[in-house]
Amino acid sequence: MIEMELKERMQIPRQKMPEQPPHARARNFNEVPLGFSPETAVMEANRCIQCKKPQCVKGCPVAVQIPEFILLIREGQYTAAARKIKETNALPAICGRVCPQEVQCEGNCVLGKRGEPVAIGRLERFCADYEREEGKIQIPKKDPPTGKKVAVIGSGPSGLTVTGDLLLRGHDVTIFEALHKPGGVLVYGIPEFRLPKSIVDAEVDYLIKLGAKLELNSVIGTAITADDLLTEYCYDAIYIGVGAGLPKFLRVDGENLCGVYSANEYLTRANLMKSYLHPRFDTPIMKGRNVAVVGGGNVAMDCLRTAMRLGAERVYCVYRRAMEQMPARNEEIHHAEEEGIEFHLLRNPVRLIGDESGWVRGMEVIKMELGEPDESGRRRPVPLEGSEYILDVDTVIVGIGADANPLLTSTMPDLKLNKWGYIEVDEFGRTSKENVWAGGDIVTGAATVIEAAGAGKLAADSIHNHLFINHHMRQGMQWPKFTD
Repeated sequence: MIEMELKERMQIPRQKMPEQPPHARARNFNEVPLGFSPETAVMEANRCIQCKKPQCVKGCPVAVQIPEFILLIREGQYTAAARKIKETNALPAICGRVCPQEVQCEGNCVLGKRGEPVAIGRLERFCADYEREEGKIQIPKKDPPTGKKVAVIGSGPSGLTVTGDLLLRGHDVTIFEALHKPGGVLVYGIPEFRLPKSIVDAEVDYLIKLGAKLELNSVIGTAITADDLLTEYCYDAIYIGVGAGLPKFLRVDGENLCGVYSANEYLTRANLMKSYLHPRFDTPIMKGRNVAVVGGGNVAMDCLRTAMRLGAERVYCVYRRAMEQMPARNEEIHHAEEEGIEFHLLRNPVRLIGDESGWVRGMEVIKMELGEPDESGRRRPVPLEGSEYILDVDTVIVGIGADANPLLTSTMPDLKLNKWGYIEVDEFGRTSKENVWAGGDIVTGAATVIEAAGAGKLAADSIHNHLFINHHMRQGMQWPKFTD
């Protein structure tokens, strides 16, 4: 009988999530996927075969107990499922929306070897949304106060995660955020149609109710340094989670023309500063008719789809490799295609062309072909001589990645950096500077939300051990020695 039930579950098809139709969503900023109903969520949860050795958990950077929370959904215990996730992941409503499950938890699902994996991310989103929308979020009991103070620099996914974990263990935590709203890349980088900001606000509000202190408009490294936090302000530990916010550029002629944006500036204006709600929010942004976005990652997809929603007639994705080499999530590429984005693949910008007033009016691109694999394992794009042509554009957005911003690290001469300017840490997230930890994109370079959260969780364990467990026994954990 049990075996028959297992066979029946394995025959259930993966449930589809309803979405806004492409023609409608391409002109609005409302969220594209509409979420599972309880009935659909239970049906999808029934597909999970409850493996004895679940590989999906191994694929999760924060080790969410995936079969356990899915079983709770199957039993109709939606709130309990959300709380089960929160035992290891403080941001389930966010991660359920923006994490690349297809290469992490779902990529390890055994059902995916013969068919389609369980929709783990969509189930995570469902129960997190249910808990919030039904007003059933509870503030868990915290450990007794330790008397220790921790400063968290940056309020992105890494900083929020380390904050939540340390608060539960009784530490006093203050988040220092450079911008006027908390959330880091979650608010300035990811558009409303992928991650509604009300959800980020709810996650931050949860941490504040848990006891977090929040200092906005606080740029650590200028008026106040990290050393000041340790000495004058008497913090016992610092966690650096400032991300990698220094935009890369093409380094071609014409890049200083009007109408040329970095993806960082373009998305910050659109998302954090609400230019898409003009004139209610008086933030200027170029609403071009013919827009080109250079790049093939998730940031580029966000720029492409934002430009379309701002009213562009034609939006081009200019990418130097082939479609199958794009680092963007398959779902984001699929949504962009449905919304009318035109892909100019195996193309690379040579120069940008301006008019007499200094505004961009064209992009000269050269055709590419794939050669031998490079250090990333992907075939290297090689220019085809004499294949240049002009693409008529009035707006160009450069979305080819970001480097480490040196604003903070340049004020910390005793902090060990690698040759790219990222902070070096040991296996516990500890830096070369005593009482300072770091994680997320400022350590790894641009990565995913859940990977940043995983770094925050690892560092929280290390900080707790250092401050509390080893407080009365000054042996065991020795600070790492970094050598050149």
